[in-house]
Amino acid sequence: MNKKKIINDPVYGFINIPSELIFDLISHPYFQRLRYIKQLGMTHLVYPGALHTRFHHALGAMHLMSLAIEVLKGKGHEINKDEEEAATIAILLHDIGHGPFSHALEHTLVNGIRHEDISMMIMEKLNQEFDGKLTQAINIFKGSYHKNFLAQLVSSQLDLDRMDYLNRDSFFTGVSEGVISSDRIIKMFNVLDDQLVIEEKGIYSIEKFLIARRLMYWQVYLHKTVVSGEQLLVKILNRAKELSAHGVQLFATPALQHFLQHEVTEQAFFSCDDHLQQFVKLDDQDIFTAVKVWRDHPDRVLSLLCTMFASRNLYKVEIGSERPDAARVQRILENTGDVLELDEHERGYFVFTDVIRNRAYESGSGNINVLMKNNTIVDIASASDLSNLASLDKTVTKYILCYPRII
Repeated sequence: MNKKKIINDPVYGFINIPSELIFDLISHPYFQRLRYIKQLGMTHLVYPGALHTRFHHALGAMHLMSLAIEVLKGKGHEINKDEEEAATIAILLHDIGHGPFSHALEHTLVNGIRHEDISMMIMEKLNQEFDGKLTQAINIFKGSYHKNFLAQLVSSQLDLDRMDYLNRDSFFTGVSEGVISSDRIIKMFNVLDDQLVIEEKGIYSIEKFLIARRLMYWQVYLHKTVVSGEQLLVKILNRAKELSAHGVQLFATPALQHFLQHEVTEQAFFSCDDHLQQFVKLDDQDIFTAVKVWRDHPDRVLSLLCTMFASRNLYKVEIGSERPDAARVQRILENTGDVLELDEHERGYFVFTDVIRNRAYESGSGNINVLMKNNTIVDIASASDLSNLASLDKTVTKYILCYPRII
């Protein structure tokens, strides 16, 4: 069987699957599951075109890795065939641990477990299946391989993951502010003292990259309607888990049922193989099918939440720089309880506050280093003459208040 396939990608055009091992990994059920997990969770409720998947994104990041390695090899840096394949596998599988609706439910089905840790666990499983052929890729993914710049291509503040998702998310949402010059940035890649650096003439492209990331967070990823949809989905799953904990039988696929009936902690997840085997069967379709059925459930809270979700009758969301006034929140809680005939506990599913944060750049945490013409290294925040770039190295915190639109 010829495994050197070509894929027509809407963002980059034709891209290659570079090896038989990578073809086999893409064909594996663990990876194919990503076809059914949307890249942007609930963003399609605002931008109808945002229906692309983690599968798209992983293939795009794989393609960018191939381009980056060719550039670095062309500049005289030694990367052998095994290292090239390993780095490509590491970026291909970096998101394989995502659950349904990507980040929206990351801490809902399983308690406090990051998708990166689940990705690592899945990669270890695949390594067993593929007779240890992923060992080098896992070391690069973990950052323990002796060529540190390969790990930085996979995960850093200027990694190929971010480069692909900014361009891809911009393409499918139609938000042009997120478009970046990924080709030019990659061509400016270099390595000095085992660190990935950007040549000085690429400064303006990096400025655009950081500003685009900030704009995409507020305009797309943290858009108030997206936040509303994601919060509603979280509340639905929380109510379903609460009912299950009290012995109520809910319709669900076997994989979803497993996580409704078990409070899976981080320790439990990584010590019991059954949790992972159920997790890799979950995708967006499990959740949405359950939500459609739960609209007719006798539990009034679950039924109301699911009806709101299915009909896009989302929470009203207020976002501000100050905490919502406690007295006003209390009044909204009481009004909601009266209008919807809810008790004090049930009101919390319909009226609540939360915090959202955005930080486009974190100096001191894997800096973006610029290689100046005199062969010195300077952090991008210092190298740039853009006056507001330093402000990107600041966590912006905003407070949200959610409540039903009928209130």
